Amino acid sequence: MSTPSNDRPVDGAAQAAAADPDAIKAEIEATREQLGRTVDELSQRLDVPARAKESAARAKDTAVETYRESPPAVIGAGAALVGVVGLLRWRRRRKRRRATPEGALEESRRARRRQAKRARKELAARRSAAQKARKRAAKKAEARRVARRKR
Repeated sequence: MSTPSNDRPVDGAAQAAAADPDAIKAEIEATREQLGRTVDELSQRLDVPARAKESAARAKDTAVETYRESPPAVIGAGAALVGVVGLLRWRRRRKRRRATPEGALEESRRARRRQAKRARKELAARRSAAQKARKRAAKKAEARRVARRKR
């Protein structure tokens, strides 16, 4: 065995192939083909729009097959999806509205209204309790008067 300038041992057949220009051209061509396949594969992986279209087509095919097998399930799933999307949009809009100064003002107005409503309910409950207590006291007083008259 001999060692070339890069300090790797090379056997006799490799030395003979290295000296043959046709072998070198064939090796270069094979490397080019391999590199071309690698570049093609990488470009396919990095082509996001094409991959998204393929994925959408697969999802559509799956949905069509599922619908053919069981239409009510697909309709129910579609309705649920619409409901979830609607809920998310409503929450996002509500959150955005609260984030603005006008939205914050409106939210504080709503909070004050809720607080006033709670206060009115509490006041009504207190009045009702006081009225019941007065009625009970009046009944007791009437009962005492009736008892005194009977004596």
